[in-house]
Amino acid sequence: MTTQPSARILIVDDEAPARRRLRDLLDDCREQFPLTIADEAANGVEAIDIINRGGIDIVLTDIRMPVMDGLEVARHVAKLPTPPKLIFVTAFDQYAVKAFELNAVDYLLKPIRLERLLMALGKATALKPAQAEAIAEAAQSTRKHLSIHERGRIVLVPMDDVLYLKAELKYVTVRTVQKEFLLEESLTKLEEEFASLFTRIHRNTLVATKAVIGFEKIADAGAEGEEAQPGSDKSEKGEKGEKGDGGGSHWVVVIRGIPERLAVSRRQQHVVKEF
Repeated sequence: MTTQPSARILIVDDEAPARRRLRDLLDDCREQFPLTIADEAANGVEAIDIINRGGIDIVLTDIRMPVMDGLEVARHVAKLPTPPKLIFVTAFDQYAVKAFELNAVDYLLKPIRLERLLMALGKATALKPAQAEAIAEAAQSTRKHLSIHERGRIVLVPMDDVLYLKAELKYVTVRTVQKEFLLEESLTKLEEEFASLFTRIHRNTLVATKAVIGFEKIADAGAEGEEAQPGSDKSEKGEKGEKGDGGGSHWVVVIRGIPERLAVSRRQQHVVKEF
């Protein structure tokens, strides 16, 4: 007779009494469902850190939490090569519950009953990225972080730290003061999700509105109709060029914390006046 391996469970809830209650219920499940309570977290960021260490089979997560909620945890974790299984716990969020039902995702309503918890543990599954996004959209949940996936780990980038997003080939460059990251997401979808945080200045560039210090007009240095790219040799020549040299000019955005200048396309020049 083979022994069922013990499932390693992570409890995520911002309220300590709720975590204790769930721990007690899980203890009562052990005879029928072999398990080990591997760890606890008070928010999604702590949960991601624990998941990154490996060895978590099932995550029992509350939905509404500060710092990062359970729906955002799902969106980040679902993109892992081997994500843990997820069970949501909620006091009742009508939008999220509807989305769970439509996407065949299991959830538990508080107060949790032992029989219902056992059932959920038995049929828990790992979410696919499309499921996680559909649930977040239905619940109108906007991420507070972007997740960069490196070597099977999740690197969280707070949205408050992002200075700009720039589409290049199939990736989006995410720029902070300290570093650049490559994100495999659509710039259009990012603009839709974070419309209140970013301003489009070019067909391939969104800049964090609060990071804009101002604008500069620099001379073009190149063939007629060719836009010099800020940061390139041509751009540096253009900035030093004298007025009236016949080369034309264009606007660039000045961003706090970095020397880089970003070109404003002719189509988006209205943002200069709007600022």
